[in-house]
Amino acid sequence: MADGEKISAHPLPTNVAVAAMTRAPFALVLTNPQLPDNPIVYVNRAFEEMTGYHSDVVLGRNCRFLQGDDTDQRGVEKLRAAIENREEATVILRNYRADGTKFMNRLMVAPLSVDEHEVPYFMGVQTIYNGEEPTDEDTQEALEEIQHRVKNHLSMIVGMIRMQARGAKTTPGKEFDTLARRIETLQLLYEELSSATGARNSGQDKVNLGAYLTRVANAIAYLDGRQGVRVNIDADEVSVPVNTATQLGLVLSEVMTNSMQHAFDDREAGLVDVRIKKLSEGLLRLQVADDGTGIPEGVEWPKSDSLGGRIVTQLVRGLNARISVDREISGTMIVIDIPRNHTVTE
Repeated sequence: MADGEKISAHPLPTNVAVAAMTRAPFALVLTNPQLPDNPIVYVNRAFEEMTGYHSDVVLGRNCRFLQGDDTDQRGVEKLRAAIENREEATVILRNYRADGTKFMNRLMVAPLSVDEHEVPYFMGVQTIYNGEEPTDEDTQEALEEIQHRVKNHLSMIVGMIRMQARGAKTTPGKEFDTLARRIETLQLLYEELSSATGARNSGQDKVNLGAYLTRVANAIAYLDGRQGVRVNIDADEVSVPVNTATQLGLVLSEVMTNSMQHAFDDREAGLVDVRIKKLSEGLLRLQVADDGTGIPEGVEWPKSDSLGGRIVTQLVRGLNARISVDREISGTMIVIDIPRNHTVTE
């Protein structure tokens, strides 16, 4: 087992979930509040890289060791209360790496509940906070509102992990890669939201969809692309509600990954074209086209018997959108039209 993948003897979520968390591009920690002093039972590689501490050193310890002697912080008491009450919270803490250097840790904690009475784990998501330490309530509240939304989005990923763990039919490696990609899609949204926090009380309810989906498309091209297959992105500048961006980011991830993985099986070169366009009367269109081999006649897409297909279907339905799949002479074009009540144009 590679560095950062070591886990304690205490039972953890499914192996699929653990592997997905191990590959997450941001620092993740699991603690067990049912044990004395709520010790760490799992950290991923990103945590090791962020803090400089190897998993062997941190397992079994409470996360407060990262504070060093700097325990008189406004966020510490809030964090303790959240864990005691089994609630989510977001704080910014002064933490210290293994070499003694200080960093600002934006920490979001959330209970991973089995039911309303049992919370076997707390998940901590840690990212570097590069801004100045919040000193006023307005800035802190704005940040917490954004982190609350991200917590809800991460809950979607937890649900996907459970679905995929129950119904996994492909090889474990493929399952893990797929889950890691879905997690990374929401991490990109997290970063897009965080970049908007500089202007207090603005940008909290909307996301620049073109910028966000461009980042998603580039990430998929990097993760699943191959030499000779080009990706073209044409995105209008449009702001949409955070929840709309969340759903469209996951839809684009599923659709584009499907194209990259299956459309060019017998080709050395190809093109995937991604467009995000504002249409008349507030309609928004997401279009993904490729010049690959195309979906064979008689093959249903999105497939109802695959997790990816179910995710696309559910997300499109949640947006009250319309999806069409056109089998071109060469390739496939997938078009998703989102109605005005789910978009905010500027």
